[in-house]
Amino acid sequence: MSQHFLLSAASRTLKLKDIYKAGEEAAYRKFCEIRWAENDGDAICPRCGGLDAYDISTRRKFKCKACHHQFSVTSGTIFASRKLDFVDLLAAIAIVANASKGLSSIQLSRDLGVQYKTAFVLAHKIREALSRETAGVKLDEEVEIDGAYFGGSIRQANEKEDRIDRRRARHQTGKRLVVIALRERDGRTLTTVAKRESEGVAFAKARLEAGTIINADEASHWDTLDAFFPVGRINHSEAYSLNGVCTNQVESYFSRLRRMVGGQHHHVSGKYLHQYAAHAAWLEDHRRESNGALANRIVWNAVAAPVSRNWKGYWQR
Repeated sequence: MSQHFLLSAASRTLKLKDIYKAGEEAAYRKFCEIRWAENDGDAICPRCGGLDAYDISTRRKFKCKACHHQFSVTSGTIFASRKLDFVDLLAAIAIVANASKGLSSIQLSRDLGVQYKTAFVLAHKIREALSRETAGVKLDEEVEIDGAYFGGSIRQANEKEDRIDRRRARHQTGKRLVVIALRERDGRTLTTVAKRESEGVAFAKARLEAGTIINADEASHWDTLDAFFPVGRINHSEAYSLNGVCTNQVESYFSRLRRMVGGQHHHVSGKYLHQYAAHAAWLEDHRRESNGALANRIVWNAVAAPVSRNWKGYWQR
């Protein structure tokens, strides 16, 4: 019990009340310190890279001495044109960091005291920023691959004699999608969304280095991988782990994603499933870090990400 308490205490390095007690100016300085860490938190012009800028304190903006461009700490980032106070943005990031199984937009809207659509867009902007951590990343050494299906089922009939086998394709809506995950042991998790799990073969070929060892289950479509990688197979009807071959770590990721979808969001549109999958992968990869470290990571990813091509104002572009 004492060990569990110590681990739990070590993970709590940030408290929501401390953010609001510190106030708007402290939250603003936190964004400046993280975005311009290489210049000790002092502004760097995003247009010309100039290190000298006037501080327009009445508008929390800067003016570059070299090119006279006016900019703010969120200019050119995923939080560009923001309307929320910095303390609310930082609080939202802390709330998202604290939610180990994800967070519904309705809960975020209630915690921040904003409209649902504000919270929905803000949460998706954060997910978009987090997904950039693994953009272009290729895995090597030893990797596990698997897929999990979401959505597409119809509601069962009330009376038993009218019920159907929802596993059959003809009894589905056609909207069923599969999340395919590549998880490097003690490394990163890469995800994609497809119509069929067999599409994971092309995904693996594109995102794995040559010579990577793959662990897969007994599904026949993984047989194709034998031509490109050394592959270990595990038959789950016989064992979950045998002679070092298993898919336990990628199954751990899917456990988190299922709990996120079923326990927090209840329903996820196929249009956004890739962002929820990437969010769950990010949480799984950084699960041993403190909530303060996670919040700093989110801020860094947000200020490093460019203006969103998918979200603008309250609505999707």
